[in-house]
Amino acid sequence: MPVSEVLEKRMDCASEMAMKSLVLNLKGIGSVRHVQNIYDIRNHLFRLGNVSVVFRSRTSNSYADALAKEGADGSVVAFLACVWCPAVSELCSLVMAGKKIIAICQLGGQFETGKDGSLTYSGGDAHAIDIDDQMKFKDFKMEVAEMFNCNVTMMSLKYFLPGNKKTLITVSNDKDLKRMIKFHGDSVTTDVYAIMEEIVDPDVSNMPASRSSRTTLSEAVPPVDISLNVVDDMVDDINHPIMPPVAPLDIAVDTNHVDVHIDDTQINLPAEISPILPLVGTDGEKHTKAAQQWQNTITGVGQRFSSVHEFRELLRKYAIAHQFAFRYKKNDSHRVTVKCKAEGCPWRIHASRLSTTQLICIKKMNPTHTCEGAVVTTGHQATRSWVASIIKEKLKVFPNYKPKDIVNDIKQEYGIQINYFQAWRGKEIAKEQLQGSYKEAYNQLPFFCEKIMETNPGSLATFTTKEDLSFHRLFVSFHASLYGFLQGCRPLLFLDSIPLKSKYQGMLLTATAADGDEGVFPVAFAVLDAETDDNWHWFLLQLKSALSTASCPVTFLADKQKGLRESIAEIFPGSYHGYCLRYLTEQLIRDLKGQFSHEVKRLIVEDFYAAAYAPRPEGFQRSLENIKGISLEAYNWIAQSDPQNWANAFFQGARYNHMTSNFGEPFYSWASDANELPITQMVDVIRGKIMELIYTRRADSDQWLSRITPSMDEKLEKENLNVRSLQVLLLAGNTFEVGGETIEVVDLDQWDCSCKGWQLTGIPCCHAIAVIGCIGRNPYDYCSRYFTIESYRLTYSESIHPIPDFDRPVQNDSSQVAVTVTPPPTRRPPGRPSTKKIGSQDVMKRQLQCSRCKGLGHNKSTCKDT
Repeated sequence: MPVSEVLEKRMDCASEMAMKSLVLNLKGIGSVRHVQNIYDIRNHLFRLGNVSVVFRSRTSNSYADALAKEGADGSVVAFLACVWCPAVSELCSLVMAGKKIIAICQLGGQFETGKDGSLTYSGGDAHAIDIDDQMKFKDFKMEVAEMFNCNVTMMSLKYFLPGNKKTLITVSNDKDLKRMIKFHGDSVTTDVYAIMEEIVDPDVSNMPASRSSRTTLSEAVPPVDISLNVVDDMVDDINHPIMPPVAPLDIAVDTNHVDVHIDDTQINLPAEISPILPLVGTDGEKHTKAAQQWQNTITGVGQRFSSVHEFRELLRKYAIAHQFAFRYKKNDSHRVTVKCKAEGCPWRIHASRLSTTQLICIKKMNPTHTCEGAVVTTGHQATRSWVASIIKEKLKVFPNYKPKDIVNDIKQEYGIQINYFQAWRGKEIAKEQLQGSYKEAYNQLPFFCEKIMETNPGSLATFTTKEDLSFHRLFVSFHASLYGFLQGCRPLLFLDSIPLKSKYQGMLLTATAADGDEGVFPVAFAVLDAETDDNWHWFLLQLKSALSTASCPVTFLADKQKGLRESIAEIFPGSYHGYCLRYLTEQLIRDLKGQFSHEVKRLIVEDFYAAAYAPRPEGFQRSLENIKGISLEAYNWIAQSDPQNWANAFFQGARYNHMTSNFGEPFYSWASDANELPITQMVDVIRGKIMELIYTRRADSDQWLSRITPSMDEKLEKENLNVRSLQVLLLAGNTFEVGGETIEVVDLDQWDCSCKGWQLTGIPCCHAIAVIGCIGRNPYDYCSRYFTIESYRLTYSESIHPIPDFDRPVQNDSSQVAVTVTPPPTRRPPGRPSTKKIGSQDVMKRQLQCSRCKGLGHNKSTCKDT
């Protein structure tokens, strides 16, 4: 019986006695988990200030001694809790409350990325909320929004998993909220970060207007009806995110609101919504605050700077804020002389190094402008490094920030017109500053592999280089994945490849398994310079080394091309290789040379799949005869394609009715999210995804009550629906005949049915369930052990640990030679990358068919028949 029910019954009895002091006998419910719950109750009551709790056992007066006397089953013997409380009824309600944690909600700050990729949050405002597992997500989000006085529809909530500061987890529903509370069950508090979506209406401009008597720096701003409707429109348009201003726009700022005053109209906006309406100064000028903040970066003669680089950057911002262009007269490591670009304008500045120091000081400056045509709309002063510094913070939040959006945002916010390539190169510089150098990431691989195996003992991480020390291949398999596969998963592996669209291209090879609930379980992966027979052979060698303790033959589902047929047989003798039906179908369609219509090819593919899924040889042969009636060429191709490696009727391994190798769909999305990162960052993102997967599924399985996983339980129920119409007849021993639409023979000792459904799936078929019910046994006892809750929990019992810091260490020993790894010679080709979706594709493309001659490959307009 749960602790809560026992407490409720015993406290109801005690309340009837109206005792001021209360003794709760918790004998029989003292498991370690229950004891921890009791301690949580005590801590909660103690914090209220009017309740004290003392724990005792019958054999000891201390909690530690009581734990030391646990039985073999992990239970504490005869636990007593003595509680003194002024009001017994109040105590009852307090004890019955669920597990609570304090959510420290933060908004308005910024995330900063450390060298190890971990995120730290600074600035902003914070409030605390008491939450428990009974709270609904909608109520929680609404309470957070009310605390910060912000728009609930524009707010998202995120948190970190314990021990992982690199991956933010989103809370979007009740289930996510309960998971967050469960993950932090051992903590009193958890940090929750409220992040606001920045929205802008494309028809409303915040570009600055020109100064008086100057050429305009940006396009004129049309009159805007300043009303709350404008703000609502901005919030509703979610398709045009803009870069948040570098500084708050105007003028009065507190922790909860930004008050924007425009003439006589006042608009109160939440602090997270950046007002983008044009600001009107007293002199009639319109200029964004983003540029106004730089107006005093240059103050005059005597101002000092730490370096020439700092002076140049501040000078560039000063010119943007004052809307003029300049050119360098002298520009070297110790002196800079600059003049206004307009002919005849006297504005000039000269700075040089102070003697005996590295400081740069302004020696001369004429701050007067007489030009009227010096202002330009092009981004002469907007260098790539300046663009990078402007967009870097937004790039953290929006990794897919497009160059065309960068161009538009900088034009709107700073009045500078840059071109597409300036934006693209600025983005590349910002990405390198945030993520690290691609080149340096390859050079970090030796130390990175060591760190993986150091922080996750039992893992395998290894790499190879070519003769010129350029990168060749990297293999990674974490201990938690290997242990979960060997202890809880079916001996079935899916091998597949995913192309990478990174700077140096390459391929990602994956080995995934199916857990007891038919979920994808990553086992190993490798990053390669190219997909070749030799690289697949190397990948399988590393996989064999990682799975050295495997005790039973493994069934592989993979393509038969790329040397896999030979490599699997050589490296995993005694294993089974099931050909991927998707790859076979694609090859069949390519190899058919006859002029077949799309409809005919569809019929061939349907019969091909029917032949593959047929459980018995007669069904297989019947489907092949159908294909023979359509195309003798297709019939011969299929008959010669090794049916023993793909047809259920002949395959000797255990595929559990899986027929294709593209089972690892999550890897496709993970690769898409991370393939633009340097190689070490990409691997760490995949590590974080696997770690999150293990956390989530482990928590989900704690709620399951059946003996087998939910998906398998559902399959068993479906089979059970067909039992009523079946008749069972005992033949001999544990062999039975089951009659229905067909007559089948069931052997309970061998877990075998002549319909082959039991053997193919691992779940008793309806015929087996009928027999099991007749002899009074439970169908759960005849399900594959890989589908039990125990096996599922074993699969996710181990954890993957973060890699704290993988910067290359300084070599102190001159005799220790550091391994240098350079990027591979292959580079991404010029032009826009293909947007073709990674993953399973249609096996056929519809061919053109002429409506005049009925021929294929052309249409009526290009037909040569007259």
